[in-house]
Amino acid sequence: MFWQKEKPLLGCEILHQLPGRVRVGCRALRYLNDYVGEIRQRLEDLMPVQQARVSVLTENVLVMFDAAQATTGDVLEQIESVLGSYSLIAYKAERAAQNLLTVNERRLQEEPISEMLVRIGVTTATLAFSQISKSTRRSPTTFMGRFLSVPALTALSLAAPIFRSGWNSMATSFRPNADTLSGSAILASILAGRAWSALTIIWLADIAELLTAYTMGRTRRAIREMLSVGEDFVWRVRDDGTEERVALDELQVDDRIMVHTGEKISVDGTVESGEAAVDQASITGEFMPVRKTEQEEVFAGTVVSSGRIVVRAEKVGDQTAVARIVHLVEEATHRKASVQSIADRVSAQFIPVNFMLAAIVYLVTRNAGRALNMLIIDYSCGVRLSTATALSASICTAARNGILVKGSNYLELLSEADTLIFDKTGTMTEGRPEVTSIIPAGNRLTDRELIQYAAAAEESSTHPLAVAIVDKVRRTGLPVPRHTDTQVFTARGVETQVDGRRIRVGSRRFMLEQEFDLGPAAEAVQRLARGGESIVYVADDDGLLGVLGVQDSLRENMKKAINRLRYIGMDDIILLTGDVEQHAEIVATRMTMDRFRAEAMPDDKAETVLKFQSRGTHVVMVGDGINDAPALAYADVGIAMGGTRTDIAMEAADITITGDDPLMIPAVIHLANKTMRTIRQNFLTAIGVNSLGIVLAAVGVLPVFWGAVLHNSCTVAVVLNSSRMLFHDVEERHR
Repeated sequence: MFWQKEKPLLGCEILHQLPGRVRVGCRALRYLNDYVGEIRQRLEDLMPVQQARVSVLTENVLVMFDAAQATTGDVLEQIESVLGSYSLIAYKAERAAQNLLTVNERRLQEEPISEMLVRIGVTTATLAFSQISKSTRRSPTTFMGRFLSVPALTALSLAAPIFRSGWNSMATSFRPNADTLSGSAILASILAGRAWSALTIIWLADIAELLTAYTMGRTRRAIREMLSVGEDFVWRVRDDGTEERVALDELQVDDRIMVHTGEKISVDGTVESGEAAVDQASITGEFMPVRKTEQEEVFAGTVVSSGRIVVRAEKVGDQTAVARIVHLVEEATHRKASVQSIADRVSAQFIPVNFMLAAIVYLVTRNAGRALNMLIIDYSCGVRLSTATALSASICTAARNGILVKGSNYLELLSEADTLIFDKTGTMTEGRPEVTSIIPAGNRLTDRELIQYAAAAEESSTHPLAVAIVDKVRRTGLPVPRHTDTQVFTARGVETQVDGRRIRVGSRRFMLEQEFDLGPAAEAVQRLARGGESIVYVADDDGLLGVLGVQDSLRENMKKAINRLRYIGMDDIILLTGDVEQHAEIVATRMTMDRFRAEAMPDDKAETVLKFQSRGTHVVMVGDGINDAPALAYADVGIAMGGTRTDIAMEAADITITGDDPLMIPAVIHLANKTMRTIRQNFLTAIGVNSLGIVLAAVGVLPVFWGAVLHNSCTVAVVLNSSRMLFHDVEERHR
């Protein structure tokens, strides 16, 4: 059935074994024809292996080995290790092969939205006309009359692209696509004198096309905006040191550009002179700006928070890191556009059965009425309508609760997920650092005085830590002391004059440069570091005054959300972040996550998602930033969450949670699970009742009228069952 899982791409199984000889099967080999010699050589280089043969045709590896040195299990592990290094190659090749299978599908998103709206309007008007006409005139009974009625002619004209696509698929690839199924259902409905049913199928298809086109259009716009990196002009440094304003598209590799405070860096390159604090959150996810000096690497799309640097361009335009992110998002979005809906797959199994049975009944009984009756009692109507209703109702319910689901197929994929990957900054955490510890050194100052002095120095700074310190003072109702003669030391600290005292606030490096003794706060610093807090030192001319601990707090209910994710069947919960390893480990430990990976670039995150998928797992990625966009796009389901999420993350994601409550993540998964259970119930009901009707019609017990009553009653029942999803309480299970 449709929910049956395929074997993992890299799953190796022993097909046959003898002492010193084993044959292992692996599905990935079908995509590794270009690497057969390399794989064989790598296997033969292993200590116990004497000879290896690799067959792409039969998808297996035959290995002869020294049984005295290794067991069959040892050799199997070595084979899996060698093939595992080709996981991305095999997985991408499989995705490409899957795309080829749907190459004959119409490109729905390429049709102008205005044309779709016209089609929907015409279909709606004709449906209304057909319902009114039923009460004033008899339905056509002749063969030609059924095809020449206004609803039938309208359905046939609107379905012309569907017929053409379905025929082309059968003629070129000898396999039906979704349009072949839709066309069959439309023709069968008209033949049975139910043109309004054909119009309903067309109307539902057009609604789906409209949503697809709208979503794809928004994605393209977000990608274009992202590719512009926010700057149309840059300051290029001439050889004589002067600056000239030039258009971004005029930049070439090896050009030097000047980037000032508040400006975006427009190229990937190396700092040639100057120093600056650079906000890399869009690329790495770090909430803390990073100090950049000579010979250090910077990326397009990042922002100079303070300071000024000259950057020598190494990559420009579509070669930059941000452009690579855009490429990954575009590629993954295109891949997902070819996914077939669950209703199409089920209809693919049963529509041919209807026609086959009708033909058999006619050949056996020579009774056209019985055969036509079985076409009226079809499986696809109840299955497709109830499925569309359940999925649409669930999407509507999710939207009412602040959850945007971009397509019904993502609910199905979400119900199959067994691995969930979290980004840290802005997803698991608030994305807004706060002062969590105030520790004076000795008895020179109270807690209140220490934070006030720190706020005086940081009041005019836009650094995230400075904002956190000033906000702490203002929230507690304390005044910020008057101060003068403020000096900023880029990416290190700041100093100012308060009541005749020179107050210095900054990093450990800044304090050591000023030759302060940090010993009095050593124990407190170690304790704060173990808790994952960033340390801010405060001193005056007489020495260290104290330290502040600043932390990006975990979202409320995050721990509870993870516990509920495990309860509903999430096997593997992983932390994947661009932040430093120490902070990542602390968060992963607190949240009892299964594993973590730190200091991951955007393409590293996408690669991690692909590796998990290549093992046969179904991956959900939860993130909020541009740096998460590739992973969100490549995951089976990408979820963008929180008020700090970026537009590109929303467009790359399949599901967007507009609020900040992590409990909405298990809630939407529970909604998806219930939706799929409802659909399965409907399948069993529709198949059972209609099968009974077909049997009774075949033996002549069920007249055409009662066949229609039975079929339509079943359809109404399963649609009503699906409609219950409109009243599902998303938060009931998670209060």
